[in-house]
Amino acid sequence: MADILTLLAAAGAEAHHAEPGVLGLDSYQWVALAMAVLIGVFVWKKVPGLVTGGLDAKIAAIRAALDEAKTLRAEAEALRAEYAAKIAGAEKDAEAMLAGAREEADAILARAEADSEVMVARRQRMAEDKIAAAERAAVAEVKARAVTAAAAASRKLIAEAHDGAADRKLADEVISSL
Repeated sequence: MADILTLLAAAGAEAHHAEPGVLGLDSYQWVALAMAVLIGVFVWKKVPGLVTGGLDAKIAAIRAALDEAKTLRAEAEALRAEYAAKIAGAEKDAEAMLAGAREEADAILARAEADSEVMVARRQRMAEDKIAAAERAAVAEVKARAVTAAAAASRKLIAEAHDGAADRKLADEVISSL
């Protein structure tokens, strides 16, 4: 196989083939001429102007999109600042409401303590009044029983000590004093 390759390589180096030519121009000259004609047609049909016009339109569209993006960003930053201010205001309002609620709760607690002290004092007074009334009732009951016992004892003593003669003497003294 190596022999075939060497033979082909040797044959290729020695043999020159003839290049085709038309009107005395070689192939590379025809390619150059075709390119010159193509460029001429492009210039005649104003293709570079169309390309630059299309590129300019794209550039203008991109600039407009960038300007719109800048305005949207500015609006978004303004909205963010506005909402940040609203959040700060809401936090301040919440703190104020919390402070107000604490003050109100403290006032309610103080009022409840004062009311409970008044109620305790009133109930203590009522209890003392009931105790005093019970003492008065007990003293009155003791006095009533003492009077009843004294009356019963005096009745018994009078009945034992006084007989018919003592009654007559007592009746005579009362009549004579009148």
